[in-house]
Amino acid sequence: MKQAAYSLRRRLLGWLLISTAIIGCIALADTYREATNTANIVSDRVLSGSALAIAERVVVSEDGSLEVDIPYVALEMLTSAAQDRVFYRVDGPNGQFLTGYQNLPSVEKARSDAPIFVDAEFRGEPIRVAAIERFASTGVNSVPFTVTVAETTIARSRLAQAIILRSALRLLFMIIGAAIIVWIAVTISLRPLYRLSEAIDERSPNDLHPIRQSVPVEVENLVETVNSFMVRLQSALDALRHFTGNASHQLRTPLAIIRTQLALSARASTLQEAQAAAHKGDASVAHAEHILAQLLRMANIDAAGSGEKQSLVEVDLVSLAQSVTADYVPIAAEAGIDLGFELVETASIPAEPLLLGELLGNLISNAIAYAGRGAEVTVKVGKVNGMAFLEVEDNGPGIFAEKRDVVRQRFARGDGNAAPGAGLGLSIVEEIAALFNGRLLLQDASSGRGLKATVQFSRNGA
Repeated sequence: MKQAAYSLRRRLLGWLLISTAIIGCIALADTYREATNTANIVSDRVLSGSALAIAERVVVSEDGSLEVDIPYVALEMLTSAAQDRVFYRVDGPNGQFLTGYQNLPSVEKARSDAPIFVDAEFRGEPIRVAAIERFASTGVNSVPFTVTVAETTIARSRLAQAIILRSALRLLFMIIGAAIIVWIAVTISLRPLYRLSEAIDERSPNDLHPIRQSVPVEVENLVETVNSFMVRLQSALDALRHFTGNASHQLRTPLAIIRTQLALSARASTLQEAQAAAHKGDASVAHAEHILAQLLRMANIDAAGSGEKQSLVEVDLVSLAQSVTADYVPIAAEAGIDLGFELVETASIPAEPLLLGELLGNLISNAIAYAGRGAEVTVKVGKVNGMAFLEVEDNGPGIFAEKRDVVRQRFARGDGNAAPGAGLGLSIVEEIAALFNGRLLLQDASSGRGLKATVQFSRNGA
């Protein structure tokens, strides 16, 4: 089931708005706390000034009692906000009420050095109370008194609300501006991806060349992955085309022979003629089967070479060579070939055992096919200059030096075409050897007559 597509632009914008909203709420809460503190500090200073102004007008009368002359300026200081109401109270020694609002809450333990501020409630309204303790001098002793001034909190609440509202509006404008900027920035940033999409869409299905479009750094890995995939796909398609072309070319002749022999057997006048035609047709079928098998091997090798690095194991070349040689002994005996094995030195290499067995099998099969009846074929394993090697040597007719490069090519065969074949044996050997850092050498046999085919591997185990 196809997953629903989503918009990268909307997703980025959503994350921005959510994160900004959360941070904004935290910032607004902190701003509100600071605004409330600021409003309290400003208003408390006014309350404190009023309380001090009243305290300065408290004097001791001739009879020793306290008298208060409330100055107009003391209350005028608190009338800046018409919506707030102001209350005051003056108490003498031992809490004796002198003047003001008698029911106004008093503040206990007022200090003489600085006013004390508390929040309270008066007449059903929240108020802010400032209290200060002073002493009136009689010349002989001092009489303590307390001045309490209070006001409602409407003005300071509205001040805090105005500050938080302005902060919220600024934050809102910032979020909207950031969202617009992100939307435009993402749109501009995605243009290289749109151009990449258009470049790919305009390509021919057969155009698998690497993408050279300029893209952001964050997308380079994606483009490199796509390029790597197209390279592998191109290799796979090339291998398929090679296989199809080779199969159609190489199987055409055997199939034509089979049809000819079937036609001859149908027109045969005697049983012997029909059997002879059937025998030739069967030989062509076997030849076609052999060609098809080798083409499939070549396709598998091409796939192995163009795919990811396969896991290798340490292969004992002695055990492998002895096993493969033993498998070909009956075939060699039937062809009149003396097939044997000779150990020069033990060796092992990291490789894939099945492919390595295919390599050696093709060398032995070629030697059996072309050495001729009565020849000797020897399989050897050893090391030269620290490099492991597999070697198949025969004393047959060999291959002329000037022809040795030609017979390495696909579908190329030696002189005379004495044995049936597709001309793929040495190509298979060479391509398998390349998978394991090996190379095929074609040289004269040690005796001077025949061919020595050696595969040397540049990396080998102990």
